[in-house]
Amino acid sequence: MAKGFNSRGFGGMGGGGMNMNMMKQVQKMQQDMARMQEELANKTYTAAAGGGMVSAEVNGQHEVVSIAIDPEAVDPEDVEMLQDMVVAAVNEAMRAAENDAASSMKNITGGLGLGM
Repeated sequence: MAKGFNSRGFGGMGGGGMNMNMMKQVQKMQQDMARMQEELANKTYTAAAGGGMVSAEVNGQHEVVSIAIDPEAVDPEDVEMLQDMVVAAVNEAMRAAENDAASSMKNITGGLGLGM
């Protein structure tokens, strides 16, 4: 028999106890991830653009929930500016949701590099 090997595997690392512990950790991580996804789905993220003239709210499932536009932001001569503010507010709210999800995932996986 080669040095460092035995009938259980490499270097005396037994399969039974180690695999059960790993399985429990994986199951806990799966439960934590499911709970996190549910919590994130119920959260909302709001961001504003144009000095607060336009705000957007998204949920944790990256769906736009609402958009609020100050009437003063509505200029028929400059519709493009309003469009830009809406896009900026929605994108910032989406970034906030994504950053929260990534942070929550990192807490669960312990920084193992497992992404969503």
